[in-house]
Amino acid sequence: MPRQFISEEILPVPGAFDPSTIARGEPALPPEFTWRHEPLVVRTVLRTWRTTKVDRGDTYVKRHYFECEIADGRTAVIYFERQARRTEPRWHLYTIASQPEDSE
Repeated sequence: MPRQFISEEILPVPGAFDPSTIARGEPALPPEFTWRHEPLVVRTVLRTWRTTKVDRGDTYVKRHYFECEIADGRTAVIYFERQARRTEPRWHLYTIASQPEDSE
């Protein structure tokens, strides 16, 4: 399935989340986001990973990635920017499948 590179801010829709992720020091993935006025409802998290950066000899987590199946069947990669400034967005849509899986 072809993926489209997006790398744009997405807005979390307030709602329930998994508090166990916060206990592990990870961001809680909101169940729904808004992107270009379109709702992106997370159906299933397929996998997660992190990227790191080294600063003055210490290694820090830079981003948390979530590959998700969204409600319409497309697959999206969403990331959380760990060290975003207060005025910058923290959640981003990195890539999204160009069409739902069942229409291929």
